[in-house]
Amino acid sequence: MYDQILFPTDGSEPAESILEYALQIASEHEATIHVLNVVDTSHASLSGTQDDVDDALEQEGTEIVNEAARRATERGVTAVSEVLHGDPSEAIVEYGTQSGIELIVMPTHGRRGLQRFLLGSVTERVINTADAPVIAVNPGTQPLAYPCQELLVPTDGSRGSELAVSEGVALANATGATLHLLHVVETGSLGPDARSLSKEEELTTRADEIIADAIEAAEAATVDRIASEIEFGVPSREIRNYIDTHEIDFAILGTHGTTDFSRYMMGGVSAKIVRTSPVPVMWVRDPDSTGE
Repeated sequence: MYDQILFPTDGSEPAESILEYALQIASEHEATIHVLNVVDTSHASLSGTQDDVDDALEQEGTEIVNEAARRATERGVTAVSEVLHGDPSEAIVEYGTQSGIELIVMPTHGRRGLQRFLLGSVTERVINTADAPVIAVNPGTQPLAYPCQELLVPTDGSRGSELAVSEGVALANATGATLHLLHVVETGSLGPDARSLSKEEELTTRADEIIADAIEAAEAATVDRIASEIEFGVPSREIRNYIDTHEIDFAILGTHGTTDFSRYMMGGVSAKIVRTSPVPVMWVRDPDSTGE
């Protein structure tokens, strides 16, 4: 399913903890893992000449990727290592495009080079601009195990979530995981009539249609085990509740869309899910959308 996997790393403890998970994914899919370190020279120390700083950072980066590649080789995973200079998010996305990367696995925070940005701009920019799906993993997530057993795909019927459902269907078939389909009707901004009978019926009808379409796609692909649910409330909260209640160990979300749910995806929902999710989250971007 995935032949080329990219793992950006700064050699920090958070990144090291996610490397093992990335290697599990690569091993399961018999993929090549590309280990990338980005020397962010614009944020380098001002001591010494710039060339000296760049050389020191590149040497450190080389040691980091070589060590990660060694660990991959020990596990029987083919590894490619690379050190680049430039803006971290741009370098990650460009490398992914040029190298035919099919999946990016990255921690939500780290230290030098990528560290100041991973929690916010780098991870979210990569999610918003990469051609390949991006798995963002909170380093505090324990235990991490792949392949997943209980796979959640929240859907809102948008193009982005349709792509997430397709990815979830393929992954469920590849791993044998149970596919959970969830639609959250976001009621917080619908006004005082949100719970009126007519509005309730309208939202419920639309929710039923969205879930039915997702189930149909999963059944057409002969997914063995499918579960579905509709919830009303705050999307990030309902997603987290579902993860906890159903012992979800992996989630897939689309990054852009047009409905009440999806307009929060790279705002409140994504900020909360990316930074606090107790499970790895794969983000799938609509290639026709523009990153923010």
